[in-house]
Amino acid sequence: MKRTALLTLVFLLVSGTPLLAAALTADDIVAKANQASYYAGNDGKADVTMTITAADGGVREREFTILRLNDGPENQKFYVYFKAPADVRKMAFLVWKNVGKDDDRWLWLPALNLKKRIAPGDKRTSFVGSDFFYEDVSGRGLDEDSHQLIEETADSYQIRNEPKDSDSVEFSYYLVWIDKTNFLPRKAEYYDRQGKLYRTVEALKVETVDGIPTVIESKASDLNASTSTLNSFSNISYNNGLQARIFSERFLRRPPREVTR
Repeated sequence: MKRTALLTLVFLLVSGTPLLAAALTADDIVAKANQASYYAGNDGKADVTMTITAADGGVREREFTILRLNDGPENQKFYVYFKAPADVRKMAFLVWKNVGKDDDRWLWLPALNLKKRIAPGDKRTSFVGSDFFYEDVSGRGLDEDSHQLIEETADSYQIRNEPKDSDSVEFSYYLVWIDKTNFLPRKAEYYDRQGKLYRTVEALKVETVDGIPTVIESKASDLNASTSTLNSFSNISYNNGLQARIFSERFLRRPPREVTR
């Protein structure tokens, strides 16, 4: 028995047959990418400069701070507070990410003294006039799409994602390239119902912050409108000890010191 086992081991080593665990499935890869993108640490904080470029080359900038708190194994809460320019200053955006059901989203518009509830069907609309969508802030539910591994290279996985409810979104499918080292998505391409590429989202720069690979520059482009939005992240930190009370409707009107100081 020992001799047979030894010969089997030698054969496997010589033939190159892997002895490690089975290769990752498409669902495994997407789950790891979701974890790397949205769940690093217990919480996160960052300042963001958003640069919106119009088709004619005109540029607008927005500055905001974003807070994120992991709320259990999968649910999360996000708080976004705008600091500049004057037309969006003190505007706030709150998300309660509820895995398995619709997220709760609110937008506070100080100029109108209005708290607006964002309907689930609006999650794939422009985030405050940019080329990013509301859904890009908190992420798309893993169970909303079917996933297929299209190609694997030395550096990345290419995943094709098709919506299970095609009537709820504007795309027919999207492709994502996921880094094999850190599982951060590096590029996403969205295709319309005619199979035409119309939107891209890219992670342009990645750095390690507090030991965690982190996107510090991302870009969304609307190829039909010839517009783009660049997000540059700074003052990034994890595990800040953020309190759950911050992520409540009461702080839409009165921002917490974590975003104002």
